[in-house]
Amino acid sequence: MSPPVPPVGAAPLPPPPPPSRRRRLPLVAVLATVLIVALAAVGLAVVRPGPVAGWLGGEDSPTAAAQSSEPAPPAVLAGADGNAPLPTPDGVRAALEPLVRAAALGERVNVSVADVTTGEALYGSGQDTPTVPASVTKLATGVAVLAARGPAYRIPTRAVAGAAPGEVVLVGGGDPTLAVDKNGFYPGAARLDDLAAQVRKALGGTAPTKVTVDSSLFSGPVYEPGWDDDIPTGGFGAAITALMTDGARRDPAEARRTEEAMNHAAERVPQPDLTAGRQFAKLLGLSGTAAEVKRGTAPAASGATATGTPAPGAELGKVQSLPMVRLVDIMISDSDNVIAEAMARQVALAKGKPGSFAGGAAATDQVLGELGLPADEISLADGSGLSRTNRISPSLLTDLITLAGNGSHPDLAAIFGGLPVGGWSGTLDERYQAAVTKAGAGVVRAKTGTLSGVNAIAGLVTTTDGRLLTFAVLTDRTPDTLDETRQALDRITSALAGCGCR
Repeated sequence: MSPPVPPVGAAPLPPPPPPSRRRRLPLVAVLATVLIVALAAVGLAVVRPGPVAGWLGGEDSPTAAAQSSEPAPPAVLAGADGNAPLPTPDGVRAALEPLVRAAALGERVNVSVADVTTGEALYGSGQDTPTVPASVTKLATGVAVLAARGPAYRIPTRAVAGAAPGEVVLVGGGDPTLAVDKNGFYPGAARLDDLAAQVRKALGGTAPTKVTVDSSLFSGPVYEPGWDDDIPTGGFGAAITALMTDGARRDPAEARRTEEAMNHAAERVPQPDLTAGRQFAKLLGLSGTAAEVKRGTAPAASGATATGTPAPGAELGKVQSLPMVRLVDIMISDSDNVIAEAMARQVALAKGKPGSFAGGAAATDQVLGELGLPADEISLADGSGLSRTNRISPSLLTDLITLAGNGSHPDLAAIFGGLPVGGWSGTLDERYQAAVTKAGAGVVRAKTGTLSGVNAIAGLVTTTDGRLLTFAVLTDRTPDTLDETRQALDRITSALAGCGCR
């Protein structure tokens, strides 16, 4: 279970040490260019407006504008100026230190700020200290899965012939967005009704007799032991199985209609793989005792039968998930915990490790180490950040964000597509509204993290001079003042947005 969180003490925050001189990762390509290349590689068009609109620059084409009856929204993100004046460490320290000491942030506030173009560290306070990151963990998960699988990879869900005549084995590949039909929760997801149509065609005159579910690709516990007790029942997490539909939501249609559910507080089914199997059996026309579903293992493929019917193990159909780049977008923009856990297991499978919480965590650590990030500053138990046993340092996060845009690993630039924009999208939609944080609206782009007593934010900000900075602020001993704590974090990032810091 999670370690006890020390109580908030009365001692004042000690003066921060000077920024670490650890060599930062240089930027050798403009982030926007790398992002365009990464998205183009998987055949996805970037449509403005959207979270990446301001990064890509340019104007909407007359043809596109003519096709839309809605007025074009104003620009959200200004393009970064690589020639803009560089903030100084003294200037950044003067702007941030009074804000870092805000009571709403608690007694432990670990911060890292760096310049994206040069990689130079501009401010640090506990910057190399592993800290509970909450959902900021998803940045590490996203980078790891993009590195391990690539942005174009799609997760398959297969149906194969079982050992008995007419038996169909539904084989889960770990796609958490799989839908039953066109009314699924995730737009564009692979669908079981399409797979059922393929199966009926492949079986020819043989009628389906039963469905067996093979969800053996994932192993270990379905809930991470470090999760708070209310996670399995509170709707923000789910049992993680290799086969599920709609992120294990019991009623995806209702979830779409409810704003809170869009933030993933939706009722989840306790056995997602069996639920998916029953849905598939119904699509195949099975009913009564024939529609009862059990777990099993798909038989190994063998040769064709003498009668021409599909042999045991023969593939009867396959559907594939959205591309990995899109799954990462959804995971980060909506802070989707179930997708995050599925992505961590994809990292594990790509690295030859078990598809489990432990396998995903170990594989993510491994991949980040292979990318040159300091492995001693990250220790994970899950991929979503729900576990209180996760630890990541702020400086690792700013290094990671810089690495994603430095051109040496173009696929990693896809991490930026889903980052919420302050005052406009995702988990930052309703933030940066107060007068003291308005400077960050539209120019802060970041992933947030929240658990009781834990609040974090990490991402990018463009200064008033047009300089692109990366930041990470992690706090894991905060008082019970969620709104005040979030505004205190927003004031820090808004200060970076509103100052030249020279």
